[in-house]
Amino acid sequence: MIVAAHQPAFLPWLGYLDKMARADLFVVMDDLQYEAQNFQNRNRIKLNNGVGWLTVPLERGHQSDLIRDKRIQNGSTSPKDHWQRRIWSSLSIHYRRAPFFACYAGELEEVFVRPWTRLCDLDLHILDLARRWLAITTPVVLASSLELSGEKTDRIADLCRKVGARTYLSGAGGSTGYLDVAALGRAGIAVDWQRFQHPVYPQRYPELGFVPNLGFLDLLFNCGPESRARLFAPTDLRIAG
Repeated sequence: MIVAAHQPAFLPWLGYLDKMARADLFVVMDDLQYEAQNFQNRNRIKLNNGVGWLTVPLERGHQSDLIRDKRIQNGSTSPKDHWQRRIWSSLSIHYRRAPFFACYAGELEEVFVRPWTRLCDLDLHILDLARRWLAITTPVVLASSLELSGEKTDRIADLCRKVGARTYLSGAGGSTGYLDVAALGRAGIAVDWQRFQHPVYPQRYPELGFVPNLGFLDLLFNCGPESRARLFAPTDLRIAG
């Protein structure tokens, strides 16, 4: 079995979903420390003047807060300035003329109408939508349900043991700096490095050039039913990353 893992993400980017699809099991690491200025409560979209951020405001907490405990700040603004209204307005303004916006707008608008208290619940709901819309069938479990022990490499080894995985699929980002491949090998766990190449596809505002590494909605709104083929087909024109 191949297992992959990552923290929850708001409107995850395509590389996140690619890693999930290439694993037999995906573990959402909801029991790690929350990291400000990361992608757990924000992501990027393409605007008519470049790239913009969509951000879910969070209640002030402690530096030691775990992701699963982070709560959304809902009551400090007027209804017209509420984060859900602002995010949906931004998506509508900049994507309503995209070819396939209407295909997903109904379910997506509901996300930004219903009340949310915990960030993790919001992220997991959006992840479920992404999996369904892109036909990603990889099962998902929460790390908090596994009662993992250890830090960094030891934690990954414990994860693999508890889910019965012999291969850990790792991203090529920050984990390259801490993952002890030799130690995992001694534990009987192989490491496979994700080699994601970003697809190039038609986008809104083509005069600005192609912008990679946006939230997955950019692909869906522009490519609709072809999105899965665009994301996973090895013959597409791609950007190595």
